[in-house]
Amino acid sequence: MMKAKQIIPTSGMHNSLASGTTVKGNIFAEEDLRIDGKVEGNIECSGKIVVGPNAEILGQIVCLNAELMGKIQGNTQSNGVLCLKSSVQYHGDIIANSLEIEPGAVFNGTCKMAKE
Repeated sequence: MMKAKQIIPTSGMHNSLASGTTVKGNIFAEEDLRIDGKVEGNIECSGKIVVGPNAEILGQIVCLNAELMGKIQGNTQSNGVLCLKSSVQYHGDIIANSLEIEPGAVFNGTCKMAKE
């Protein structure tokens, strides 16, 4: 009897945008995404987005989960957990199922809690 071929999921894989890199345009990612550079455009990710402490985002973010540490100017929609770390400078509105804000985080905007 033959065994069925095992399918290895790609979760655990992620994309990254290195420090010193600038992207002008929209980004669509099916896997997790880490950004340490600059993005001038909208970001849509089916997984988790991590915005590093030296990163800059000028645009909208739509994702499952997010951990934000850099400078963000634009609205964010998270269908899971959105965490604003102590180093973040966030200017925009948020729609999230769950929101965590660490002491020291800068958040200028409004927040709407939404369940899926």
